Amino acid sequence: MLESYIRSIPDYPKKGIMFRDITTLLSDARGFRCAVDGLVQFHAGVRIDQVAGIEARGFVLGGAVAHQLSCGFVPVRKPGKLPAAVIHQDYDLEYGTDRLELHEDAIVEGNKVLLVDDLIATGGTAEAAIRLIERLGGEVVACSFVIDLPDLGGRARLEALGKEVLTLVSFEGE
Repeated sequence: MLESYIRSIPDYPKKGIMFRDITTLLSDARGFRCAVDGLVQFHAGVRIDQVAGIEARGFVLGGAVAHQLSCGFVPVRKPGKLPAAVIHQDYDLEYGTDRLELHEDAIVEGNKVLLVDDLIATGGTAEAAIRLIERLGGEVVACSFVIDLPDLGGRARLEALGKEVLTLVSFEGE
């Protein structure tokens, strides 16, 4: 059912890529509610102290999930966006590298953290976020995404780190 709320855009951002756009899901009250409820339901009865959301769609989803789970929210951001002292983690892209940052006081040692984003593809961004959380002493209890692109290997990459990966829908291909 959630698949019907997700727009597929061929050849974006480059030829041969099928872009999975969740803005159509977020703009629909029922679709958004179903996605958030689905992400929350995975974790009913599990102790979670904080939800960490990856910029930018992970903020929208993660904030709503944190609200429903009655816990705090931590933004994982691109460089230069956080105003206080940060730690950073570089990660590889297809051509080059990128970086994520987290406030150095964002997570208390021993906190149980749920990582949330819209999509898991290669897993590089999620792995960088996990490394940041763990460097601050947080324990990533699970990684939850609306969409899985299993052909790109992200789920397997995170599972190889010992992380539980939970997704609502899966699309074959890139």
